[in-house]
Amino acid sequence: MVLRKFIPAYLLYSVLLAGLAMLLRYFFPQAIAAQFWLIFGFLCGLTLIAYLLAYFGIQKKPEIGVFAILGAIIIKMLFAMSFVLIYSLKQTKGDMAFALNFFSLYLLFTLFEILGLLRNLRHQNK
Repeated sequence: MVLRKFIPAYLLYSVLLAGLAMLLRYFFPQAIAAQFWLIFGFLCGLTLIAYLLAYFGIQKKPEIGVFAILGAIIIKMLFAMSFVLIYSLKQTKGDMAFALNFFSLYLLFTLFEILGLLRNLRHQNK
């Protein structure tokens, strides 16, 4: 997926996830952590950066596109786990809502990123 198609689709996807979170907070207040918007913003920005790294890696050398994708995903995972580590060191008690919110957002953003990147690789095979 080229950048001019990915960016609007990604913004729409982010707005839909934010709307879903607002609905969940309205109907199930305990399901959304107090730091949800911090998690959302961090993962939203991190996913966009990881996609751009992989996209430009694929564009620069298509032969190593898979390595660019894996590298971007690993960098994203390391930063995300660092975020969780810093949060857990500062938090004194366990917070199940934080963990559920973080990992569900991480998986949803990663799914969208990988689907967009796989569309780039599919066009190269033609």
